[in-house]
Amino acid sequence: MPLSRRGFLTASAGAAAAPALASAPAHARTRPFGRYGSPARRLTPGTLYVDPHGRGDFTSVRAAVTAATGSGRTLVIAPGSYRETVAVDAGRTEMTWIGASENPRDVVIVYDNAAGTPKPGGGTYGTSGSATTTVQADGFTARWITFANDWLRADHPDISGTQAVALKAQGDRSAFLHCRFLGHQDTLYADSTALGVFARQYYAHCYAEGDVDFVFGRAAAVYEHCHFRALNRTDLAAAPYGFVFAPSTAAANPRGYLVTRSRVTSEAPDASYKLARPWVPGSDPTARPMLTVRDTWLGPGIDAAAPYTNMSAAHPWQDQRFAEYRDTGPGAAVTVPENRPQLTDEQAASATRADWLGDWTPWKEG
Repeated sequence: MPLSRRGFLTASAGAAAAPALASAPAHARTRPFGRYGSPARRLTPGTLYVDPHGRGDFTSVRAAVTAATGSGRTLVIAPGSYRETVAVDAGRTEMTWIGASENPRDVVIVYDNAAGTPKPGGGTYGTSGSATTTVQADGFTARWITFANDWLRADHPDISGTQAVALKAQGDRSAFLHCRFLGHQDTLYADSTALGVFARQYYAHCYAEGDVDFVFGRAAAVYEHCHFRALNRTDLAAAPYGFVFAPSTAAANPRGYLVTRSRVTSEAPDASYKLARPWVPGSDPTARPMLTVRDTWLGPGIDAAAPYTNMSAAHPWQDQRFAEYRDTGPGAAVTVPENRPQLTDEQAASATRADWLGDWTPWKEG
């Protein structure tokens, strides 16, 4: 039977995936903001507190973002499920969101729009408009937050636009630390604000799950110590069930997606997922998608013989910038060498987070 929305979030990452949707942890009832102060004891004058039970400055994240004008504001978010859409526009730079319990399962920002969902004023949301959370500002940091889109195909058989984004990140110097991204199709949209903008993003110790192209976009993004989980699908009779990555890197950008020291697992049968396919969008027909996966464990859910495929025959994956280096696991077995392009040691020496991110070193920040 299809999972309910609450069941989807609860089951998505294991038995204790989202207790925030049930009762709050005991410590959250007495100290909802943990070690991060309170409205009576602010960390800084620019810190705002969010709590669904009214013990903060605001009961919704959206309201707090609206009030957090200017640059350098911090939101401390108490445990809870925040069912809303949130947008951080380009003017709210250097903003930080902190999950107060320091456990991303406790703070969940979730909504259920899909690309084909009708809008109140007419039309549909489209992929970008489906995002639960959209961040356009530069210098954004989130810690210990779950971003989710719990729209389910089974609930809406009449809707063909099934893309449902949990997070769309577009700003330069966007860092997500110990965060989770839950959805199905197009879960994590790591992008930029414009074609000519090369936005740098850093994801560390994060978890992302989905089925079709669930990590996609044109950002220059580093995924370090992350866990990517491909979901099972009962609505399809045969593989492929989906694709983990779908980069759309601009041809002029020397850096696309770098996945390092991470792991890819799957709930689906063996070899039922492709590791990636290139996305060359209609808005940028000259895109040359780039993905480097190195020092990463690939589980049996990945089709080792043919881990890449085309999204469009006009843009074959072999013409793009896909490569691997020192990957392990059954999904990394090189059984058909021409289907597994590998970096040389010399090339791998410059495929690092420092090379990708330049003078920005988010792994050194507290």
